[in-house]
Formats: sequence, structure tokens, C-alpha cells
Amino acid sequence: MRRTRSRTASQGSAVIPFRVSPMLATLVDKPFDKPGWVYEEKYDGIRLLAYKEGERVQLISRNDIDRSASYPEVAKAIAKLTPASLLLDGEVVVFDGKKVSHFQLLQQGRGNRVYATFDCLYADGEDLRRKPLSERRRALERVVAEKGALLLSRRLAVNGLKAYEVAQRRGFEGLVAKDLSSPYVEGRSGHWLKVKVHQEDEFVIAGYSAPEGARQHFGALLLGAYRGGKLLYVGKVGTGFDHKSLANLYKKFQPFVRKTSALTDPPRERDVTYLDPKLVAQISYQEMTADRKLRQPVFLGLRDDKRAKDVTVPEAGA
Repeated sequence: MRRTRSRTASQGSAVIPFRVSPMLATLVDKPFDKPGWVYEEKYDGIRLLAYKEGERVQLISRNDIDRSASYPEVAKAIAKLTPASLLLDGEVVVFDGKKVSHFQLLQQGRGNRVYATFDCLYADGEDLRRKPLSERRRALERVVAEKGALLLSRRLAVNGLKAYEVAQRRGFEGLVAKDLSSPYVEGRSGHWLKVKVHQEDEFVIAGYSAPEGARQHFGALLLGAYRGGKLLYVGKVGTGFDHKSLANLYKKFQPFVRKTSALTDPPRERDVTYLDPKLVAQISYQEMTADRKLRQPVFLGLRDDKRAKDVTVPEAGA
């Protein structure tokens, strides 16, 4: 009994006295270069805040779900770090053979999962959120050892335009530009700006069409995104599936079947099954047209780290 009290007291001294929502980057439509800014690789994975309090580690997603059990190798690696109390921001990713991260690999459970860290908000009793990013990065580099399931986010080039060229050449999803003088601000901020190289976003699954030919379960997914509180139709996706994923998705859809469309402007199609707007899909696409429709979309997987209500129509500066 005495040993239990001692361990609890030790963990209590390492408690982080707050919880935060992640800082989010604002989308801009073209690369730029500014003095005092740095340019990092934009990762294609799942954003997680890592809380280390004594021996306890929690990996918290953007929608406030503890994902520690989903990524035990990451939790174990963070537990081994020296500080008794620590709060890191980063993204769990899987890299392909060319060191490019892909959400689809992570979703399919293929490859080694690692936690790419890019910020340190708290360390050994010190709240770093109001410190400039330059200081937080130095703290991050002091506490995180790049081995096993941990790495430091990669900076691409000193010049923002050159960094964008590197991102294009390497096939990254994009880059994130960060103001070195900025504090950590919860929610979306102009201190962090993102520029996309490869178009990839989340969309709400609003229904599915009937299969044709030899295809089973369903033909294509009807996709939507919110604007002004309305779920708007942005197109449908019929590629990116194999037989297994078609069957698994069809099974997941059944509890959400409804009689009418949740879309404000549903397409005029026959044999459509409508769904409650609860499930979120990750979609890659070439571009969004002027009439707000996706060109050449490909299904990459389901996301459970973002609420459907938070999925908005992609647009620069939004």
C-alpha cells in the first residue's frame, strides 16, 4: 500500500496543469519567403498531442480521443524521454521507401509508425506556450532523441520558395511555414501557414451509389463539406477501393443509412443510399473546380480524428 501512495505522489508532481487544442495552420494559395520564418515538411498522418506525466503517457487526437492504445510504440518511446512532465505536438506517420509520408499507409497498417514532433509546449514544470517558436524548438531538440518511433520535423530550406521546390521534387503533401517569433496559439493562426503541393483533404461521406457490373457492395461515395452550416455536395469518388475495403466500408455504413439526403444540394442520381453525415474520408484529388467539384478524386481511407461538422469546403485563406 505504501508503494502505491509513493508512486501516485510522484506522478502528481509531474502533472501538466492544463490541456490544449492544437495550433492549426492557415492555408495560403502560393509559396512565399519571409525573414524570420522557417519551412517544414507537411506530414500526411494523424495529429496527436503527447502528454507525459510521470510514467503515464496519453496521445490525444484533434477530437479529444486518447489514441495511446492505437500507437503503443509511440507511447513507449515518449515514456522513455528524460523529463518527468512533457507536452509535445506532432503527427504519427508512415513513410514509404522514399521517406514520403502517406495517410493511406498509416490507415492500412503498412510500415513502421513514427511520431514526427514539431513543438514542445511543456517540459519539467515549465509552460512554454508563450515562448517564441525558436525557444520551443530548442527545447524540443533537447528532449527528443531521434531513434525508434520518434523524430524531429524536417526543415526543407532557409528560403521559402526553395523549400517549396524541395517539397515538389520530393513529392511531399506540402510545407508548413512558421513564424519563429510566434507563441503557441490554440486553433487556426496566421503564425503558421500551409502551402499544398499535393491536394488532399477530408470530406464527409453523405451516401453511396449502387454497384455496377462485377463490382460489389457500392459504386461510389457521395462527398460533402460544410460552408455556412450547410453540407454542400462536392462530387463522388469511385476509385481507391479493393474488394476488402468495399466490404468493410459497406458494413460500417449500415448503421448510418437514412431516407433523405443530408446534402443541401444532392445530385440527381438514381439508386443512391443516403447516410447520416458522421463518417469522414481522406481524399486525394487533382483540383477543385470553379463550381466546387473535385477532379480525379481517390479514396485514401477513413479518419476518426476529426468530427464531420469540422469538415469545411477547402479554399485558400480559409
